[in-house]
Amino acid sequence: MSIAVAKTYKLYVGGSFPRSESGRTYQVADAGGSFLANAVLASRKDARDAVAAARKGFSSWSKATPYNRGQVIYRIAEMLQSRAPEFIELLITSRGVDHAAAVAEVDAAIDRLVHYAGWTDKLAAVFGSANPVSAPYFSYSAPEPTGVVAIIAPTDAPLLGLVSVLAPVITGGNAAVLIAAEADPCIAITFAEVLATSDVPAGVVNILTGSATEIAPHLAAHADVNALDLTGAEAGLATELEGVAAGTVKRVYRPKGRPDFAAAPGTVRLRSFLEIKTVWHPTGSPSLAGGSSY
Repeated sequence: MSIAVAKTYKLYVGGSFPRSESGRTYQVADAGGSFLANAVLASRKDARDAVAAARKGFSSWSKATPYNRGQVIYRIAEMLQSRAPEFIELLITSRGVDHAAAVAEVDAAIDRLVHYAGWTDKLAAVFGSANPVSAPYFSYSAPEPTGVVAIIAPTDAPLLGLVSVLAPVITGGNAAVLIAAEADPCIAITFAEVLATSDVPAGVVNILTGSATEIAPHLAAHADVNALDLTGAEAGLATELEGVAAGTVKRVYRPKGRPDFAAAPGTVRLRSFLEIKTVWHPTGSPSLAGGSSY
């Protein structure tokens, strides 16, 4: 009789799957309360490493063409679809949902990725503009990525919710450090395995597992983190993180109530992590023809 080997899920940082520098792990239970797997209990040092990796990933990802980013996100959808049976089984085991509900969540997550893959080359057209000015200048506004975004993943809809908060962040050219739901790290790290085989540049997405209460304040205070998505944070923690984030003037996205991830996503999350840059350029006058943009 063979002995079942319990899986130990690692972190996903800089395109690799390292163990925590602290060596800490915690046990994850299935829907029935039985032991399912071991997961890494990430530390403050792991969070710093993830931010450093995200900053490097952002450098290349933000410069990639929108068309290329769309191809990569579409590739994530392809790879998720190829592993759909594994995710269906994992949702049934870890969450206790029935087969039909698990299939529906996986299908919705794939569709959500395809949806955002189609957005990458439309951001400038939808959120940018040519601005009318009463002067010999041409003025236009264009969206640019915010930078490194720290995300607290939602605790329900572990796959669809995770995709719904992560995809709009990377669609806009940002890099992400995501804290997986503490009770469902297996789904998040299995999704990281999808990312690792989907042409996503190293560091663009980094996934930490463990306690958001322990890790998130360090990310909120980190000067190299540009924005926070508090979707998965409890009310008390979210309020604390908003205060900490003010010290480095971060953008903070905090939805009201529990988001309905099955509903059409809209554009709020996309807009929350884009900066609008306005450029002025002299035009129509020979003396200003050599002027520069502002």
